[in-house]
Amino acid sequence: MLVNGVETEQISATDRGLQYGDGLFETIAVVDGKLEFWGRHMARLQRGAEKLSIPLPPEELFLAEAEQLVGSDGSSRSVLKITITRGSGGRGYRPPESPAPTRILALSPWPEYPAEYYKSGVRLHLCETRLGSNPLLAGIKHLNRLEQVMARGEWSDPDIAEGLMVNGEDHIVEGTMSNIFFVRGGEVITPELTRCGVAGVMREMLIEQLQQDGISVTVRPIHLSELSEMEEAFCSNSLIHVWPVRQIGDKQFSVLDPIVTHLTRFIDVDKYF
Repeated sequence: MLVNGVETEQISATDRGLQYGDGLFETIAVVDGKLEFWGRHMARLQRGAEKLSIPLPPEELFLAEAEQLVGSDGSSRSVLKITITRGSGGRGYRPPESPAPTRILALSPWPEYPAEYYKSGVRLHLCETRLGSNPLLAGIKHLNRLEQVMARGEWSDPDIAEGLMVNGEDHIVEGTMSNIFFVRGGEVITPELTRCGVAGVMREMLIEQLQQDGISVTVRPIHLSELSEMEEAFCSNSLIHVWPVRQIGDKQFSVLDPIVTHLTRFIDVDKYF
């Protein structure tokens, strides 16, 4: 782990990331020494930093430190987490006028998800914990994740891989760690994220690729009552890429339908197992 370029696991107890969740993070897949989708992760980090008015160091510094960690690791697959906070700033919510951000890069083992998740699909728990709406923070990957922590604590069944979260108006938003897509009548539909939720790197890539392939993609609010009408479902993030969904609550889906089958070409399963 590197904190501001130094090998340590310690930060100041007055750091605003610890005190207030005042910061951002990115989770990046590392496969065979390659930082996957690096440019897209950096672009989202930059967008979030601009929203929060946190000055970022040059991308070259992030890349040099990331490559330092990856180069010292002997694993074929790992996970790089980049965290940037506003740094220390004394007591009180008011941000310091000249912040000195804290930069944390940490490498972790690859999560060993079962191969059946890709082949047979996953079950999703319909979470009771609701997402609050805040357009200012919508889309960015900020450090305030208590809603996801509470939602993930709702189940312990090992057969459930993920949870589906809705907002206070019963609109489907995302998974606890992923974005969600549905298919109805050959059209791919994914939730609008203008009020809450994280705009995932893989979500962005899938929307672009599906549209390039001539498949209609609509980004709009999806009410929970529409769940029964959906024919296919899949979830995504930059580590798992795409998981077909076979069940959400009592609603079952086919994992062999055209769109989900089409998306299996995004996954080189042997690369991840």
